[in-house]
Amino acid sequence: MPWRRCPRTSDRRRGCCAAAFPRPSGPKSRTSWRRCDATPSTPRPTTFCAACPRWTASSRHGGPGSPARPDPAAPARWRAKASPNRHDKRRYPMIQARFAARPSAALVLAVAVLAGPVPPALAQAPDAPAAASPATLPHDLSPWSMFIHADAVVKAVMIGLMAASVATWTIWLVKTLQLAAARRAAQRGLKALAAADDLASVAERDGQGRDPVALLVATAAAEVARSAALPAEGIKDRAGLAMDRVEARAARRITQGTGVLATVGSTAPFVGLFGTVWGIMTSFVGISQAHTSNLAVVAPGIAEALLATAIGLVAAIPAVVIFNGFARATSGYKALLADASAEVMRHLSRDLDRRRTTHRRAAE
Repeated sequence: MPWRRCPRTSDRRRGCCAAAFPRPSGPKSRTSWRRCDATPSTPRPTTFCAACPRWTASSRHGGPGSPARPDPAAPARWRAKASPNRHDKRRYPMIQARFAARPSAALVLAVAVLAGPVPPALAQAPDAPAAASPATLPHDLSPWSMFIHADAVVKAVMIGLMAASVATWTIWLVKTLQLAAARRAAQRGLKALAAADDLASVAERDGQGRDPVALLVATAAAEVARSAALPAEGIKDRAGLAMDRVEARAARRITQGTGVLATVGSTAPFVGLFGTVWGIMTSFVGISQAHTSNLAVVAPGIAEALLATAIGLVAAIPAVVIFNGFARATSGYKALLADASAEVMRHLSRDLDRRRTTHRRAAE
């Protein structure tokens, strides 16, 4: 058996368990120590080494709790004065109890292998909340799945908001085409008025048209025809009032339906918020009935509730943007009608002056 030196006591002895291992940090060190290969195995440890916190298997060191002594078989130059054992189990009984109560890693591994897999019900901690059954949870959290599993009130709110969104885009498409056609007709009529010499020629050419500029020309011509036997001073006032009404009707017709956009843009977020509040209330009721606060149980209901707010925002934001765009486009269209009305009044004033001049010359 080889001779080895203890790192703490400098003792040379056969089979010292502390010869090939680092020194401990103190009497209560929890460092894991293993036996030396040279130490003969025994059923259980019998004594402490002077430098090791574990019991060793060497019987040369004395009985349990005895201090370490130099081996008498060692050479004289290797013998050193034995130091008292700081790890005496009688002086430090807590150390012995701690190491005796701690099972080894190999023993724990062997028991685990022999016992087999632990059932999930036993592996769960007693104080841990019970996990929700997969059957009680929705298969996915896609928008369609959340809509299908939503409460009846939340589902009604979602359907109403989706209908409002469809109405918004329908109005946008119809009004865009209508406004584009009205602008083209107004610009075409304005160019015709600018190129004409008198109001009668424009009325003959565009008298059968249904666009607002043609209606302005027809209204002015009709007023002149009705007031042929009357003084010319009141014709322009009466024609101006009639053309104002034509402009108002044209503007009202072009803005018809945009009030729905304003209503959707202002009320859709609050309707979606109502659906969210109702859905969260339903989720809280389900949590109280399930007696669990597991996120897997709470998340689907809250997601369904928040989907109502999302649909409300999807319906409201485009409605507000489209309404503002139509408001600007309608203002431009009204400006075109105002220009056409001014051009008609200019032709009317010129025609009245011509008629007055003709009557004066005829009177002379």
